[in-house]
Amino acid sequence: MRKANSAHRSRNLETCNARGRHAGDRIQRTCRSATGSGYPPPFDALCAERIRQRLGEAGGLTGFGVNLMHLPPGNWSSQRHWHSHEDEFVYVLDGELVLIEDEGETLPRACDCAAFPKGTGNGHHMINRSDRVTVYLEVGSRVYEDLTTCSDIDMMSANADGCFVRKDGSPIVL
Repeated sequence: MRKANSAHRSRNLETCNARGRHAGDRIQRTCRSATGSGYPPPFDALCAERIRQRLGEAGGLTGFGVNLMHLPPGNWSSQRHWHSHEDEFVYVLDGELVLIEDEGETLPRACDCAAFPKGTGNGHHMINRSDRVTVYLEVGSRVYEDLTTCSDIDMMSANADGCFVRKDGSPIVL
């Protein structure tokens, strides 16, 4: 994660907000919001209040996804995971998060970004430990062959069918 000096970061935030309001409003009006995650219980509980707006889908994009995420205090972005065939990128628009990877924790704030290359095995996720909603963009490629593997729990999912299973391929029995 790269951090800019505070003067540069403030100017960029104002610029990105001004541009985003005009073009983004049109797309935001056409996309629906989804609350929570697709994880099976009990793995869904820590992501239960996150809100995702699929901006890329609403704009007709098919090669990669762009999601506007709202993460309330105490919520997780996802289970800690990594992708076999998809790159992922996060840009924080407002607020702060705790990013957790194999190397430990970092604190991305507004105008900070993080990139997660495919196939590294370095699981990541973010937690909002602040007292207000954090807003960020999540961008990722869409690859049919991708397998998402959770780092800390016995769960994975293939883009091909979207089903969550145990790492040995057996079903998750509730």
